[in-house]
Amino acid sequence: MPDQAFFERLGNIVGMENLLTDPADCLPYGYDNSRQQALPNAVVFANQEAQILELIRACNEYQVPLITRGRGTGTTGATVPVTGGLVLSLERMNHILSIDPENRFVRVQPGVTNQDVQLAVAEHGFFWPPDPTSSAVCTVGGNLAYNSAGPRAVKYGTPRENTLGLRAVTGAGHIIQTGTRTTKGVVGLDLTRLLIGSEGTLAVITEATLKLTPLAEGKRTLRAIYQDMHSAAKAVSRIMAQPIIPCALEFLDGAALDMIRDDSAVEIPQQAGGLLMIEIDGSEACLDQAVDAIRSAARTPGCLELDIARNTKEVEALWSTRKALSPALRKIAPKKINEDVVVPVSRIPELVDGLGQLSSKYAIKIVNFGHAGNGNIHVNLLVNPDDPRELEAAESCLDEVFTLVLALDGSLSGEHGIGLVKRDFVAREIDAPSLQLMRQIKASFDPRGILNPGKTLPDI
Repeated sequence: MPDQAFFERLGNIVGMENLLTDPADCLPYGYDNSRQQALPNAVVFANQEAQILELIRACNEYQVPLITRGRGTGTTGATVPVTGGLVLSLERMNHILSIDPENRFVRVQPGVTNQDVQLAVAEHGFFWPPDPTSSAVCTVGGNLAYNSAGPRAVKYGTPRENTLGLRAVTGAGHIIQTGTRTTKGVVGLDLTRLLIGSEGTLAVITEATLKLTPLAEGKRTLRAIYQDMHSAAKAVSRIMAQPIIPCALEFLDGAALDMIRDDSAVEIPQQAGGLLMIEIDGSEACLDQAVDAIRSAARTPGCLELDIARNTKEVEALWSTRKALSPALRKIAPKKINEDVVVPVSRIPELVDGLGQLSSKYAIKIVNFGHAGNGNIHVNLLVNPDDPRELEAAESCLDEVFTLVLALDGSLSGEHGIGLVKRDFVAREIDAPSLQLMRQIKASFDPRGILNPGKTLPDI
């Protein structure tokens, strides 16, 4: 427990009006969108980089953990203060500092929401490609901390590919500036990509220069239904092997379709075992030709239906199938276990088959959907964590899910991150020498280990 002198130091840095110490006030900042929760000793709201620098120096002096937080939309417990300490909220550092259309970038503070960035740059004819499901409320800082991308990553990439540079304060208490404001540059090591995805364990990001992409002239939406996931996965491989790259390529498996069949605005055949939602964007002059190419690739054996939306109303009707899933999952299993594993696109059928076997073995319903174009699959175990026996079975099942994913040359996380809940599995994917190098990098950035301790890297 920090002493009174530490709290007085915090008040002097940010002002007493920006400091919370009452447990009832601090509690809402002790959890994220996972089931993890812990109580911080204090919460501070910073609004400038100089304050963050002094806060980190104070935490080093008093040996107090510092956990950086945006809006708490993460699902892995990465912002949960498991060792107590100080939660640094960046929600008030929410300004768009400048937009440079000529050079295609925008400078923002970390607390600005993804949606606010999209609205601001759209006025200049641009967008920032990362678009997580929680874009209306999640912050850019959080997107960068987890390297969260969303459906558009299949064509436009993740935050790592769409961030030119950062300003940050390291755990050692040094302000650094990484990257460039140009689209090319090879001077020095790439610290920008290193910080993105590090979940606040190396430094606190205070500013980001984001690379913008021009808005497309038009977009087309298609929905393809297949008799099984093998047929759907074959279509995904064919789509991704031809020159027209879709800007979204989402899939739902048979279990997901069974859950939403009655709620979909468009009829879903009883024999449907897989569904693809496909969007194509680009020049209006080329879109019809692009649709023909995608349609040809999507018509694999086992394709039952292939619909193309002709207007906004039909687009909404097609997407209603996908949008009906999340409410259905919340209704049936509000505390479901949701993982975001990744496998090579060609191995999606093996993953789905393996998950079906695990579902039967552990008597747990498993529903799968996600970003088929890059193999990023959201695996949902519909369990009641308040039932000890069911929770124990789910934990064993999840262990085997990760084993299956790695056996298929996959990865444990595509965009949700590691945080607390996946930390103990990381050593299965990353070899010991690489983990040791990562620990050495952590020690260089944060020699006293104050930044988000107990997250991302497993204990030795």
